[in-house]
Amino acid sequence: MAETATETITIDASPDEVWNVAVDLEKYPEWARDIKDVTIHATDSDGRPSEVEFRASALGRSTHYTLQYRYGDEPRQLGWSMIRGDIQRSIDGAFTFVPTADGKTEVRYDLAIDLVVPLPGFVKRRAEVRILNTVRELKVRAEA
Repeated sequence: MAETATETITIDASPDEVWNVAVDLEKYPEWARDIKDVTIHATDSDGRPSEVEFRASALGRSTHYTLQYRYGDEPRQLGWSMIRGDIQRSIDGAFTFVPTADGKTEVRYDLAIDLVVPLPGFVKRRAEVRILNTVRELKVRAEA
């Protein structure tokens, strides 16, 4: 069964500015601490990355997974689903970008991960905190 997590944060940047950071997948290793390497395997008809392999640090080791990206509601939502992974059965997630009245962006980060090996509760909670840090790192990058 997949573990789910959600984080919502307000970023002092427009939805378009936040979107541009979120879809620049090749630059994730520059600002997302746990992402070590990104390889674009395919792009869609608009030239956006559609199949992307990540190497990330997770649970004290390196993990590889490949995601399929969805840009259906640009620039309001960026979604993804796992194609293959080494320690994951599935990964599904999305960033949702909602403009606020004061010109900022409310970002909601939804993630569901099903790992091959079950983890103790305290390890899951520690991993969840690290994963949800991605949205805080997105905030720092977009506000820079």
